[in-house]
Amino acid sequence: MADKKLSSEVEIKGALAELPGWQQQGKSISKMYDLKGFKAAMAFAGTVGELAMRADHHPDILIQFHKVTLSLSSHDTGGVTDRDLRLARQIEAAAKDQLA
Repeated sequence: MADKKLSSEVEIKGALAELPGWQQQGKSISKMYDLKGFKAAMAFAGTVGELAMRADHHPDILIQFHKVTLSLSSHDTGGVTDRDLRLARQIEAAAKDQLA
């Protein structure tokens, strides 16, 4: 079964309401995490990488010293899908553990 593409900005914004800090950026969703230094940023990026591998869905990851910016999009459908939201939820759960 294919993942459902979110068809409107209203639908995307509604879905992002449960994901604090995530924003729509064109045909993707993104969030910047501010961590406690480079080592923490690298560890968090590694955690995201593990989640992405398990989900077979790979975000763009930008590491800038202590900041990690993630962007999710389903390139095969040309926009945001349920798959992006599922991975964003998993990332949020992991962030709570690492940022606590």
